[in-house]
Amino acid sequence: MDSKSSFRILVFPWLAHGHVFPFLELSKKLFQKNFQIYFCSTSINLDSVKKSSNLDEFSIELIELQLPSIPELPPHYHTTKNIPPNLLPILMQAFQSSSSNFSDIITKIKPDSLIYDGFQPWAANFASSQGIPSVHFCNSGSTPMSFFHHLHTHKRFDTFPFPEIYLHGYEIMDLMKQGESLKMGDGDEDFLNDLYISFGSENYLSKEQIEEIAKGLELSNVNFIWVVRFPIESDTSIDDALPNGFLERVKDRGIIEEKWAPQAEILPHENVGGFMSHCGWSSVMESIYFGVPIVAVPLKFDQPVNSRLMVEIGVGVEVKRDDSGKFSGENVGEAISKVIAEESGEGFRSKVRELSEKVKMEEENGFDEVAEQLSSICMKK
Repeated sequence: MDSKSSFRILVFPWLAHGHVFPFLELSKKLFQKNFQIYFCSTSINLDSVKKSSNLDEFSIELIELQLPSIPELPPHYHTTKNIPPNLLPILMQAFQSSSSNFSDIITKIKPDSLIYDGFQPWAANFASSQGIPSVHFCNSGSTPMSFFHHLHTHKRFDTFPFPEIYLHGYEIMDLMKQGESLKMGDGDEDFLNDLYISFGSENYLSKEQIEEIAKGLELSNVNFIWVVRFPIESDTSIDDALPNGFLERVKDRGIIEEKWAPQAEILPHENVGGFMSHCGWSSVMESIYFGVPIVAVPLKFDQPVNSRLMVEIGVGVEVKRDDSGKFSGENVGEAISKVIAEESGEGFRSKVRELSEKVKMEEENGFDEVAEQLSSICMKK
């Protein structure tokens, strides 16, 4: 395709950062293949998109989605990031009610194709009514999608192979960089010797979970960078959440950052030997891409399935839990040691490096095929 015949693609993710930014990366790649990209989300998400690294290199047009006015849902809560948990159902309701505004957007843009998320099948239905083909971009892995499809279709929740607490949030199947950067120079290299810990931008650990992870870090005696986040309305501080004296005891081997750290810069560092993660799919893929084994602490949604997949393919260890779904500091320390300190760790690192090479080799060729198929879909419009 030359620039005069490029196809117009409307990209429409769900309002979570864990969806917005994979859709944005897809948009950048499509732009490089000469597609004309329109990226649709709420104002608060678009503000984050505008701060994305190297966005000015891509001529992606940002389109604001207007949600219905709801007094208890001000515009800064038109995203799942930092939203109080009690407002999440209201946000979902508002999003589903935005279909009329979306119909105006798609009528005005008249795209050759829509790339949409699984949370808004109504978007694909409206596009189809206008003769516009749609493509569902799933930013989860094929394994959890297959598993949840089976679970949903056959209603066999008795076969769910994880503690019952993990079921929170699966009803969604029915709908089917901020902060200051850490220095990465010589002064921080000693702290990057072993473990990076982050549970993503939209997950929050309980005080009990934070305390048990802290105990595990002390038991394993590893060096670490730990990103600790609290809900925006919380008045909890790091000092309050951590065990008494923890910060003093680990001051020579640990960095604790609140809210954010440059994950894509930390993981490739040669001294990082493991990544403690909630196993959101984006984090899983980053870990594999950069060749870092995983210490898995899944929390909800597709994360338990992603975690179990990482264990099965030999690139990580899942922290053990009791029958109620709780983990102990001893469980955490044991998992960290298997990945970082024991001989088994080299096996995990060797396997994940092998997968990393495969991912990188197949990345470009695989996307060429995606671009060709999308062009073919647009031509049939």
